Amino acid sequence: MTSPLSSLLKNPVLVGVVLVTGIGGTFHYGFHISVLTAPSAYIKELVNSTCVQRYGLSLEHWQLSLIWSFIVSTYCIGGLLGSLCVGRIAVTYGRKRCLMLNNVVAICGALLMVLSKSAHSFEMIMVGRLVYGINSGVALTAHTMYVLDCSPKNLRGMIGASVGSFVSLGKFFGQLLGIGEILGTETLWPFLLAFSALTALLQFVSLYFLPESPRFLLLDRGDKSACEKALQQLRGPHADNRLEVEEMLKERAALQGVRNHSVLELLLARSVRWQLLTVVTNFITLQLCGINAVYLYATDVFRAAGIPAHNLRYVTMGTGLCEFSTAVISGLVIEHTGKKLLMVRGYVGMSVALLLLTLTLYLQVHVSWMPYCSMVLIFVFIISFCSGPACITAPLPGELFTQSFQSAAFTVACTLNWAGLFFVGMVFPLIVEHLDYFCFLIFFAFCFSTALFVWFNVPETRNKSLMEITAEFERMHSKAKHSETKLQALQDAHTQIGQCTRL
Repeated sequence: MTSPLSSLLKNPVLVGVVLVTGIGGTFHYGFHISVLTAPSAYIKELVNSTCVQRYGLSLEHWQLSLIWSFIVSTYCIGGLLGSLCVGRIAVTYGRKRCLMLNNVVAICGALLMVLSKSAHSFEMIMVGRLVYGINSGVALTAHTMYVLDCSPKNLRGMIGASVGSFVSLGKFFGQLLGIGEILGTETLWPFLLAFSALTALLQFVSLYFLPESPRFLLLDRGDKSACEKALQQLRGPHADNRLEVEEMLKERAALQGVRNHSVLELLLARSVRWQLLTVVTNFITLQLCGINAVYLYATDVFRAAGIPAHNLRYVTMGTGLCEFSTAVISGLVIEHTGKKLLMVRGYVGMSVALLLLTLTLYLQVHVSWMPYCSMVLIFVFIISFCSGPACITAPLPGELFTQSFQSAAFTVACTLNWAGLFFVGMVFPLIVEHLDYFCFLIFFAFCFSTALFVWFNVPETRNKSLMEITAEFERMHSKAKHSETKLQALQDAHTQIGQCTRL
């Protein structure tokens, strides 16, 4: 039997789709989450010097912190705006064209960043972060929809996992390019923030040579010949695509006369409520699982373990490299292991790591070697996070919902993602201030609860079509209804017997 990786490598155009959409898609999302760490001191200095130059006012510490928090948080606001509009754009103009237009947005944001220092305007950085947020919000959805639409059923898990892999790669590149030896210097930091222009330009040019999504062409446009042509380009000239087209035609027939549903219609639809609950639960937990808390404490743990201060940035890069490599490995084994098992195993591993990390952080002031245990647990947590939740959650809306619900499902999922990221950024420092490392117990509750939810309520989706997955959800959650119906029938029968006896 051919391995999924071998099957993928036999389709060079499909490999190109994965790489091109990733480098200008969720790569941007991960990159802009981590890239501000290195130049933060230089940006704060620009803010203060600008206020002195314009108003003759030297900012106090709390004022500078407030402006810095706003610079960071505008990214989430932009991401939320992008998530709210991408569904309509992707359905109206297509996934490919949506991504191409989105690259223009990224290039505009890069221009603002690269000119901000010479213009002595920290407001340009704020606007640039907002524009980058819009770009990332659109990319997070459009990238996922495009690669899932282009992937065959037997490779959907591995290709879907690539979405999370490019997020991790973006985080790692943000850390790597931000070191002092590359772009993290006082003179080059504007170019560090403008790096997305290169990846956006690369994607813009490359997308021209790639086909539109076959599912979009057939299910949304009704163009069967264009769909077959796109499939031939993706699968190769000698591939037999009749079965794949037939499955899409069956889905089109099932959805005949059904328009694309709005978010409100999705929220009210009883037929997909368990799919919606699955997406909502996993996307909320993705932000509230404690990954940001673990990264925050990582520096203190590494310092307590005796790592010199000037080497801490390289060790932090090691965590980013660990996250990326684990995500790639998980993507390679996902078709063999199954998504449900990887998700549950990941959340259980994170839960155990969080409990033990709380204990080791409590004991590290009493036991000299305890920081080394904490350091190991940090890597265990990151590996558990990337081996399941990080690479499986992002493509969930595209895997669980039929075409008519997909854009609304992605809108709900990405809105929750950006709202959660904003909430964690604003509230998390207060939680840490009051609870210290005991905040991990809150994150443990989210991880463990989600593991139980997935185990008992979500079917395995590996190597199944959307119609088969929908049928699996109905089968799994119709047991309770059947039991109630059977009980009601017995009660009715008992009543009828009693009436007959009295007669």
